[in-house]
Amino acid sequence: IFSPSIEVFRCPYPKYSGTITVSMPQFNEDEQKKKIDAIHHQEEEELARILSEKYKLSYVDLSSVAINTDALRLIPEEDARTANAASYNIVSKKVSIAVKTPNNDKIHDIIEDLQNRGYEPQLFMASTQSLERAWNLYKDLSFAVETTAGMIDVSNDSITELLNSIKTLHEAHTAIDSVLDTKKKTMTSRILETILASALALNVSDIHFEPEEMYTRMRFRLDGVLTEIEQFKPEIYKMILSRIKLLSALKLNVREAAQDGRFSIRIDGKDVQFRVSVIPGAHAESIVMRILDPTSIQVELEDMGIEETMFEMLMQEIKRPNGLILNTGPTGSGKTTTLYAFLRRIHTPDVKIITIEDPIEYRLEGIVQSQADPKKYTFAQGLRAALRQDPDVIMVGEIRDLEVAEVAIHSALTGHLVFSTLHTNSAVGAFPRLVNVGIEKNVVGSAVNLAMAQRLIRKIRPECARKVQLEGEKKAFVQSVLDTIVNKDLIPENTTHVWEAIESEDCTPPYKGRNGVFEVAQMTKEIEEVIRDGGGMRELNESVKQQGFLNMKQDGVVKALKGVTTLEEIFRVLGSETDDVVEEDDEPSDI
Repeated sequence: IFSPSIEVFRCPYPKYSGTITVSMPQFNEDEQKKKIDAIHHQEEEELARILSEKYKLSYVDLSSVAINTDALRLIPEEDARTANAASYNIVSKKVSIAVKTPNNDKIHDIIEDLQNRGYEPQLFMASTQSLERAWNLYKDLSFAVETTAGMIDVSNDSITELLNSIKTLHEAHTAIDSVLDTKKKTMTSRILETILASALALNVSDIHFEPEEMYTRMRFRLDGVLTEIEQFKPEIYKMILSRIKLLSALKLNVREAAQDGRFSIRIDGKDVQFRVSVIPGAHAESIVMRILDPTSIQVELEDMGIEETMFEMLMQEIKRPNGLILNTGPTGSGKTTTLYAFLRRIHTPDVKIITIEDPIEYRLEGIVQSQADPKKYTFAQGLRAALRQDPDVIMVGEIRDLEVAEVAIHSALTGHLVFSTLHTNSAVGAFPRLVNVGIEKNVVGSAVNLAMAQRLIRKIRPECARKVQLEGEKKAFVQSVLDTIVNKDLIPENTTHVWEAIESEDCTPPYKGRNGVFEVAQMTKEIEEVIRDGGGMRELNESVKQQGFLNMKQDGVVKALKGVTTLEEIFRVLGSETDDVVEEDDEPSDI
């Protein structure tokens, strides 16, 4: 509180002429305030601790606890401040709520509301200063319907209303055009509401805003394909950009750097999250919004389009107690959704499952999910930490390097079932890929149970399809693919007709929903020997072919003959008639 101050003065007596230096104490007000505040904070925390014993509740100091924003958003800020409470953690459906006092009618209302929504609230005593830390985080969330200027940002009720009126791309375009014709002050908010509602109604995965010099193009990624929806004038897009930035807690005055944010909308009792990426562009900032709808991953394995014999084999493999199961394919091919479906299928109360992901896009009830960070908490570190948590099953988002591969292989060899993904073109390509990253050849055969590959194809709408006779090059292509199927029982009865899409106002697009095309490579003694002996892709493909399962191109042709999709969609996803992206016999050996 006191710091020394040096003062110099001259002695008035001649006998003692000269100067005398005296050190004088000086009062430091800022330092004193800090110490007093610390004492007050300590006293307040001690009081909260004493009251916790009185009310028989556990005590929590939120200044030393990580606050889960997913939990925080369960209670609106206004309700939380009125009740002197804050929800700070959530595990499965158990919600931890810090309160200043439990004897509060508002607290009882909050608990009842959470219970009606299926949550299990648990109260903890906390101080006011502790609660303030949680309340300050509300600025990063989007609960408010109105901004400080009184302009509506996002109205959940309006979006719900629009959801019921938009069924096609044409209706989405018409709805946006009608809002653009209005001159109201709330036009920007209404445009954004209409855009979000259209995207949700059509099950869009991404919304793209791409500025040009004279206009900004908006496109939806619908079933994996980008489709242009609207063009906005620069002045309109500028307002939309500002509104999205405000909603996502991004900085309005930063225009020369990339920014990432997020916001959520509660629709029909579920929270739909929007992840926002903004980057500088030549004419204006470009926006991409990824829509994370929790219901989009609730796909049952039976509905994914996996061929029956392959499905039965996969069910046996995912129930094994140990080993490594790999799913391969490019970004956006549905690998993670398939692995999530595997995890949900094997999850029971007696099975401990831990995932290490970057990022965690969807929450899985009853499963421990850990967020990896390339700088602070890598996949390899997460895997090692997960092993100390006594898991039965581990899922690691992606095997990217030797360190992660080694830990995953070690886990599979020491009694754990491990799921992961790789970026390869085919299922059999996963084996040489592991060797290329540095795994010993003899270890690959011992650790890996199977590898699979997949792509996503759009399903044709029955009312938008026309049956046509196979002729010419298409007929020759289909027959050449059918001839390579080892198990002839998998060839459908129809081999002469396919379906093609009809384009019309009511059939825009003529596709709706997606199915997978799959292939698997189950580890066998023959494949182990090929890997150990340094065989190439030709030998590996031949060994896998003898297992009798369909490869992706065969699976796609079979689905086209059954009317699930069109040949044009198979060519778009897997290559043209003359391409052979699955059979990699001509590639040099990766081993």
